[in-house]
Amino acid sequence: MLKLAAMGGVLLVGSIVLVVVIGYALPRNHEAARAITLRQKPAEVFALISNFKDGASWRAGLGEVELLPERDGHARFRERSKNGALVFEVVEFDPPQRMVTQIDHTGMPFGGVWIFEVAPAAEGSRLNITERGDISNPVFRFVSRFILGYTGTLDTYLKSVARKFGESAVPVEGNIAAR
Repeated sequence: MLKLAAMGGVLLVGSIVLVVVIGYALPRNHEAARAITLRQKPAEVFALISNFKDGASWRAGLGEVELLPERDGHARFRERSKNGALVFEVVEFDPPQRMVTQIDHTGMPFGGVWIFEVAPAAEGSRLNITERGDISNPVFRFVSRFILGYTGTLDTYLKSVARKFGESAVPVEGNIAAR
């Protein structure tokens, strides 16, 4: 019995070491892009996604949004969910076609930006979101790459947008936004 417990301990420690080693081998930065097409006009879509205050009323998994004082003329807000709180800053705002939000929260194992692009489409508009992420923690890098995936949060957000407009949408591979 003791021998079996020791083998289990060695296996557990070995697995943890393997996760850390693989995490360090993965790139710290990643890019992912997802998109949906909606029947709404670009201005309607942009108005929804840029109204941070009301986000909790339609976004899946978002509990509360608190507007914060601007910094250098940039809007800032704090989102609270079951996973905790994150502060964001709007670093680019060009209605109704482009908005860039950046995580403005130090001490996190990740950071990055979301680039929202709304373009006219034959049916209404296309919402494309590019995530440029930076994951400093090697364990979180491993989990993000192999367990959570880079597009899960993007897909949840896009499905919430569609649902708010009374539509159903299956997110597809998006176009990586220009810098």
